[in-house]
Amino acid sequence: MHSIKRGILFCLLAACSLLIAGCGENISSASSKDGEEPIVINIAHGNNPNEPIALMAEKWKELAAEKSDGMLELNIYPSSQLGSEKDVVEQAIMGNNVVIFTGYDFLMDYVPDAGILTAPYLTDDFDELINLTTTDWFADLENQLNEENIEIINTTTIYGERHLMTVRPVNTPEDLKGKKIRVPNNSMYINTFEALGASPTPMPLSDTYTGLQQGLIDGAENPLPVLAGSKTNEVAKYLTLTGHTKILSPWIAGTEFMNTLPEETVDILKETGIEAAEYGREVLGELNEQVLEDFVDQGVEIHEVDLEPFREKAEAVYTSFPGWSDGLYETVKSLLEEN
Repeated sequence: MHSIKRGILFCLLAACSLLIAGCGENISSASSKDGEEPIVINIAHGNNPNEPIALMAEKWKELAAEKSDGMLELNIYPSSQLGSEKDVVEQAIMGNNVVIFTGYDFLMDYVPDAGILTAPYLTDDFDELINLTTTDWFADLENQLNEENIEIINTTTIYGERHLMTVRPVNTPEDLKGKKIRVPNNSMYINTFEALGASPTPMPLSDTYTGLQQGLIDGAENPLPVLAGSKTNEVAKYLTLTGHTKILSPWIAGTEFMNTLPEETVDILKETGIEAAEYGREVLGELNEQVLEDFVDQGVEIHEVDLEPFREKAEAVYTSFPGWSDGLYETVKSLLEEN
C-alpha cells in the first residue's frame, strides 16, 4: 500500500513538474519589443483573486515589467493552480521555474526553527516580525534553508492577523474544548490549537465551506480577507478576534533555479517584491476594515475578547515544540526586546 501511495505521489509531482516547466516554456517564446526574449518567472500562491496576496502578486508583476523595461515577466498562478502549497514547494526545491508564497510553518519540514516565526502571540505588531528578518539569527536560518535548496525571495509580505470564526460563540479558551477547528496541515497550527484546548482538524482551505456546512468542523481560523474570500462567514456566524498569530510569510524559490538567473534579474525581482509587499500591506489594512463592516451587515456576531487567557494557554507551544534548537524561544525574545 505504501509503495502504491509513493508511486502515485511521484506521478503527481512529475506531472506538476511538467506543467510548471511547460508554463515557463510557452510564455518564454514571446519576444520583447527589441527582439530579445524576456525572462519569465512563474509566481504561485494559494489565495483567491482579489485577496491581498493576489493583488500584491499582480502589483509585483507590474513593477517587475516596468523596472526591467519588459525583460522580466512574472506569470501569476493564483488559487493553487499549480498544485498544493506543499507540492509546489517541492517543485521549487527540485529546481523548477517557480516562486511560491508559503509559510515559515511549512518550511519547518526543512529547518524546524523557522516555525517560531508563526508561533502564537510571539509579537505585538508586524514591524517586530520584520525586524527579526534583519538579524544575524535570521541570516543563519536562511543559510540553513539554502542548504535545503530553498532561497527566500521576499521577507516583508504580511499575510495578516489570524482570527477565529465558529458556528457557536467563543469567548474563552474553555469554549474551544472539543471544538473541531480547521487548520492548515502543519504541526505549528495543530500544536497551537491543541494548546488552546480545541481539536485541530487539518484540511485544505477549499474544503472549509463544505466542512462547516456538513458539520465536519465547528470553525476555522485565518486573516479576515481569507475568511471572507473562502465565504466562511456564510456558514459560521461568530467571529472571535483572537489575533492568535501574526503571519509574515516568505516567497521562496529553489536555490538552483535562482542561480540560473542573471544577477540583475534577481535584484529587480527582490527590489520590486519589497515595493509590492508595501502595497499589499496597505491593501490588507483597507480590506480588514471593509470585511468587518461587511460581516456586521451580513449578521456575523463579532466578539472582542480578553486575550490573556488565550496567551497563557498558548505558552505550552513554546515549551514543548519538537525539533526546535535549545533556547530558541529565549533567543528570539531577546532579539525582540533589543529591537
